[in-house]
Amino acid sequence: MIKKIVKVTGIILGSFILLIGAFYTFIHFNIESRMNKTYPEFPAESYTIASDSATLALGEHLTRIKGCQECHGANLAGTIMADDPALGRLVSANLTRGKGGIGSTYTNSEWIKALRHGVNKNNKPLLFMPSNETTHLTRQDLVAVIAYCQSVPPVDTEHPENNIGPLGRVLTYFEKLPLLNVEMIDHAQTAPAGIEKTVSASYGKYLATTCIGCHGENFKGGAGHVPGSPQIANLTSTGNVAKWSDAQFINTLRTGETPEGKKLQNEFMPWQMTKQYTDHELKSLYLFLKSQP
Repeated sequence: MIKKIVKVTGIILGSFILLIGAFYTFIHFNIESRMNKTYPEFPAESYTIASDSATLALGEHLTRIKGCQECHGANLAGTIMADDPALGRLVSANLTRGKGGIGSTYTNSEWIKALRHGVNKNNKPLLFMPSNETTHLTRQDLVAVIAYCQSVPPVDTEHPENNIGPLGRVLTYFEKLPLLNVEMIDHAQTAPAGIEKTVSASYGKYLATTCIGCHGENFKGGAGHVPGSPQIANLTSTGNVAKWSDAQFINTLRTGETPEGKKLQNEFMPWQMTKQYTDHELKSLYLFLKSQP
């Protein structure tokens, strides 16, 4: 009797393991296919890339508050953002004109294509690139970001290739890791010409596109994206943030400490980035988030 139970249990466990293996094999090749997809040419967009001091200053500010420097480094030479056997190796590109950088090989239209459509010069997906956010940049801001990236001093840095591990593929398949942001973009949408940068909820909405990657399109947050990461805050009128004054909101995003005394971890809530927003920008962001149901 015991032998029979052990045999049946073994068959059940073996079948379960085979099913899990088959499902992971499907996920592996599904993600592999999506990462290596060649997208058709998108409608060509070409803007004059100015290099005056005002444009470069705006571009530098935008690379700070839009997370460019958070991922690519202060010198934009790229870095290895994660290197874990399970999650995989995630690498941000060297954006400069130095050895190993893309700065000297990308044309203006290819820079635009990367920021607006999330693909490289060969129309392959840019991995973990928040192009679903940068696609909403106005033409003025888009030009400023490109101009600044093209102006930074060259850095000779060659990085290894991305290598997505089993956990990274599973999280991507279940939409918990924003690896393929190219799939989240309305590629028919044109870049907005501009926006009035006054203290307003409408300007806050424009700025809040940077928050979507973590907090979701409804800004209500939820479970962390990777195992072990903290709960993502609800930023709307139904969340705790709505109880704060604009001064408390600004102080939290500048210091990394909430009015309740909670210290935010920069790797999960990049307050080192948000502290570089101006008061003008943070007040607009606050007005927009408080207006969300």
